[in-house]
Formats: sequence, C-alpha cells, structure tokens
Amino acid sequence: MSLLYSIIESPGHPDLSALYRKLGIEQVKLNSQRKAINQLKRRAPDWVVAEFFYGYGNNYAGVNVSNLDVFLHSLRKYAPQARVIVLASPREMAHVDKLTGLFDIHAVLRLPVDEQALSEVLQS
Repeated sequence: MSLLYSIIESPGHPDLSALYRKLGIEQVKLNSQRKAINQLKRRAPDWVVAEFFYGYGNNYAGVNVSNLDVFLHSLRKYAPQARVIVLASPREMAHVDKLTGLFDIHAVLRLPVDEQALSEVLQS
C-alpha cells in the first residue's frame, strides 16, 4: 500500500480522502510543514499532496520561493523517491514555475482539483 502525505494548510485544500481510499492509498493528514518534516523522519511517503503559496515579499524570510521550500529540501534527504503533487489556486499558478525550477515536482494541478486528473496522476 502506498503512503501519501496530505499537507493541509488552508480551508481551500480539498478533502480527497475517499479518492485515496478507493485507490488503496494510505493517507496521513498533516496541518503544517513542520509536522510533515517531523513525520518524514519516522516514515517516508510515496506521495505528497500540498498546496502552493508563493512567498510574496518577505513572507518566507526572503530566501524561499514558497511555503513548500523547507519541506521539499527535507524530502530530498529523507524520501528522495517521493513524488510531489502541488495544488495551486489560479492566482498562484503564475508563480509555480519558480518552484518547479528548484525542485522535482511530479505534477501541478489547478484548484479546484479535478478528481479524475488527480486519479490519473496517482496511477501513473
């Protein structure tokens, strides 16, 4: 059974639990990047689904592109085989290329998420 981290940092993150169960994927819900990094040290995921928030101005100490940078650096160390699916709002889509230029992202899906599209990504 595959393990998926669902990093839920906003109310806009869709509840895809039923889809994950249908596909036989075990989901671990985490509500912060810090908790996700701590979990990485215990059990490496096969998949990560997380929302992307661009670091406008100084929101992320001026060094990081987004909310995902620190987690993705840790992922390289603890679970380099994990495939990352980024969810982005229409507003944030314009900035996702900055993240994909720095990290290996398996797929980027626009919110609201099309469950069929996500299902296809998870089965690829």
